[in-house]
Amino acid sequence: MNTAVIYLAYLVAAVFFVLGIKNMTKPRTAVRGNQISSVGMLIAVVVTLLDQAILSFEWIIAGMVLGGLIGATLAKKVQMTSMPQMVAALNGFGGGASLFVALANYMDPAAATSLVAQISVGATVLIGAVTLSGSFIAFGKLQEIISGKSIAVPGNTLVNALLAIVSVALVVALVISPSPMLIYALVAVALLLGILLVLPIGGADMPVVIALLNSYSGIAAATAGFISNNTVLIVSGSLVGASGLILTQIMCKAMNRSLTNVLFGVMAEAGEIIDADEVYQGKVKSSTPEEISMMLETAERVVIVPGFGLAMAQAQHAVRELADVLEARGTDVKYAIHPVAGRMPGHMNVLLAEAEVPYEQLVEMDAINPQFEQTDVAIVIGANDVTNPMAREDKGSPIYGMPILNVDKARTVVVVKRSLSPGFAGLPNPLFARDNTLMLFGDGKKAIIDLTSSLNEAD
Repeated sequence: MNTAVIYLAYLVAAVFFVLGIKNMTKPRTAVRGNQISSVGMLIAVVVTLLDQAILSFEWIIAGMVLGGLIGATLAKKVQMTSMPQMVAALNGFGGGASLFVALANYMDPAAATSLVAQISVGATVLIGAVTLSGSFIAFGKLQEIISGKSIAVPGNTLVNALLAIVSVALVVALVISPSPMLIYALVAVALLLGILLVLPIGGADMPVVIALLNSYSGIAAATAGFISNNTVLIVSGSLVGASGLILTQIMCKAMNRSLTNVLFGVMAEAGEIIDADEVYQGKVKSSTPEEISMMLETAERVVIVPGFGLAMAQAQHAVRELADVLEARGTDVKYAIHPVAGRMPGHMNVLLAEAEVPYEQLVEMDAINPQFEQTDVAIVIGANDVTNPMAREDKGSPIYGMPILNVDKARTVVVVKRSLSPGFAGLPNPLFARDNTLMLFGDGKKAIIDLTSSLNEAD
């Protein structure tokens, strides 16, 4: 193909990637953004195949068919509650793909002969292997194959630092004196580094980890682009890497974490063990759907606060039906979205979009917090740590300083939970014992359905 045509096509693909990412920043345009990005990738793949003068497409077609079938099956079968671990696995596959591209080029004497390509091979192997192993540890935690809590590794920070130094030293050694033993050693060290980076991170911090690993997969793809001298791979990888880092920074701010600590696998230090009985002390007030429905009958403003418990109960459609009944009675209904509610960035947005909740009703934390004082009833469904007043009031708490949804400032708070069990942070929630809080115990979906039925019966 003509060189000018190739680079023009790559430019068009890059523009599609940028537009796609731009559209994916808002729930209303997210689907369109995904489609635009997919078209950009299709253009990039087709042009690359033509540019490289691929004469035999049998393996490529077989890979596309097999991958397409696997992807379509997963898209149909995987529940929304399992989407975070699905994203973690896909991040791992992205890093693994870049890793194997680097290894294939390293094993080919005719490839990766320039200094830039040799350095890129080492960098891609390092980042790709870390992403691969780290992502599947995150997958294991989210899937509860391994404990979702922080798994202590003796001297973890020092060990990670040493592994990082050894990895960089191996990359330098590979450039100076290439050797199969060196690259195998680099793969092994980098895989171990990925495991030890993610093991100490608890489930509550998974949104940060997923965003960071997504960034790693993009960076690995960009460095792989330097190996094969593929412009569009460099551009697309850089876009994913940069957007992932920006998202990680947003998640860090929402979790009151520093990016440096996240990069080295260091999360919040555990504070004193807080006795739940001391926090609750018989102050928790249980209620029924009938009692709460009577309050909702006269409520002018209601804010629904979704959390991972909503996802686990598959209650998003039931919540939408409750909101429809309230709106039919003239109630103003909004949804308070915390950046890290759930187990991945945007988890609640995706769930509620699946239930066709109007986008304009989804209000981010900074915008909704000033409105809680004018809210008649705040309904919290499975959101624990992101509504815990300890983050605002208890300087000794490990979550102190984490921005939260100020639901306790509403006139009445209704918390829908199976029990008083703590969230991922392992802390009791003083919100449950507040004078203006009522607990509605039970399965989230059933509780909301019963509440909706009680409201309908009151008409």
